[in-house]
Amino acid sequence: MKIEKPKIAKVESIKEVHRMLNLPGPKHPLITLFDTRDERINLSCLPVSYVTSLYKISFIEKLGGKFRYGQGYYDFDEGSMVFTAPNQVVGSTAVYKGNEGYSLIFHQDFLQGFPLAAKIRQYGFFSYSSNEALHLSEQERKTVSSIFKIIEEELNSRIDDFSQEVVIAQIELLLTYAKRFYKRQFLTRQAATSDLLQRFEAALNSYFQKEMPTKRGLPTVQHMADRLNYTPNYLSDMLRSLTGLSAQQHIQEQLIERSKELLATSTLSISQVAYRLGFGHPQSFSRLFKTKTQLSPAQFKSSLN
Repeated sequence: MKIEKPKIAKVESIKEVHRMLNLPGPKHPLITLFDTRDERINLSCLPVSYVTSLYKISFIEKLGGKFRYGQGYYDFDEGSMVFTAPNQVVGSTAVYKGNEGYSLIFHQDFLQGFPLAAKIRQYGFFSYSSNEALHLSEQERKTVSSIFKIIEEELNSRIDDFSQEVVIAQIELLLTYAKRFYKRQFLTRQAATSDLLQRFEAALNSYFQKEMPTKRGLPTVQHMADRLNYTPNYLSDMLRSLTGLSAQQHIQEQLIERSKELLATSTLSISQVAYRLGFGHPQSFSRLFKTKTQLSPAQFKSSLN
């Protein structure tokens, strides 16, 4: 008998979030802010796992339980933030006791007509996982807390023609600070980042040495991230903070170096080199090679004679 996996709940609206938490309807249909010190809010009422159509920015000043994120639970340090985007799996707290902080939840339609509607997709940390949370210093906590308080005050006061503009400006400010603080986090953890670079290069070398390109195609950022237990965006941002190059650019640099070696030391044709490296089409290889070296593979090979 086939056992069906339980379906993951889908949360589509702010109104639905309020209903699940047994709270009165939201003041605004597209955005809400929870102060977790409010005794009416019990986050353990949420489904164990659910997919949301909403953006969520959580600031944890103190966590008395564990927050479900993805396939497991994460016990956040005090003074940390996590960002989730539509279609990610999140869930309830395993234990609810003495939580302090804020959760800002909004529908993407709330941003409609403002530049942030398109720009928000550029903030890679919405795709980070729980072990890549933003950990704040004491001063950073004060900055973040002050922005949440402004949003809270605006949403709880009489909503007028300027409310949406003011709140969106604060959300954008919050995201800009998060971008700055993540960069600081990468720099202050530079020893770990340097180790990551070594592990990334070792994993990439292993991929080529085991002739995986001929079996699986070009190495991907997703594959490398899976090997190193990071999300693709976090891996790229960490490498970029250290070397100025994203994970994809590192892969491309390795492809070019290996292609040069094969073109210079073997009797393989350009097409054979392309297939050996994992390219599905020789034209794709030639295009990348010329972009990176200003020479076609044939011109490079001729220059060696």
